[in-house]
Amino acid sequence: MGWCHEIKERGFAVVPDVFSENRVNRLIENINRLSPQRSRAGVRHAHKLVCVSETMHDSALLGIACDVLGPAALPFHATLFEKSPAGNWLVVWHQDTALPLRERADVPGWGPWSIKEGVDYAHAPASALSQVLALRVHLDDSVSNNGPLRVLPRTHGLGVLSDRIHELAKSIPPVDCICPKGGVVAMRPLLVHASSKSCTENPRRVLHIEYAASKSIAHPLVLAVSTE
Repeated sequence: MGWCHEIKERGFAVVPDVFSENRVNRLIENINRLSPQRSRAGVRHAHKLVCVSETMHDSALLGIACDVLGPAALPFHATLFEKSPAGNWLVVWHQDTALPLRERADVPGWGPWSIKEGVDYAHAPASALSQVLALRVHLDDSVSNNGPLRVLPRTHGLGVLSDRIHELAKSIPPVDCICPKGGVVAMRPLLVHASSKSCTENPRRVLHIEYAASKSIAHPLVLAVSTE
């Protein structure tokens, strides 16, 4: 399976045509109906919406997650990112290292901690983040001029980075993740990534869903799984 090899080697892959245009349009309609009020950037805890929760458990997405993480893979969090003329922003080079947890515990390598909308988050070590995969469902075409995800290939294998990110961004040629509506970009959270501002009037909406090999991410820490 080509995309599975790409995720392992490069830290990401574009999987086109996972969902039909009609399926995506119905999802957009339901999100707009259930979440008419949202922040400038989208919806942080989108998994609370029934239509998003159903999408997270779709067999096509679970199949991708299980192929990469193992047969027990499960979704635990979802965020809706929405770039538009009214909400346009850039994201600097970074890694995704914070995970939502059921409760706080002092475990070496975890932290600092924070609370977002009542949920405990901690920055996780590479050993835990290697058990996580993000699937970015594209609700619109992601093209070169509407602020697509931009990645530095193979940086997912370098561990948790800090002061090296800026150096890597200058030395590794970036790749824009161009993806059609209904397609999915799969990525590892430690892959260094960014995005620029959109230069078009067309929206760029992405449902970012996170999956883990197991909810018991590191004893005694347990992920705050959305379905619980």
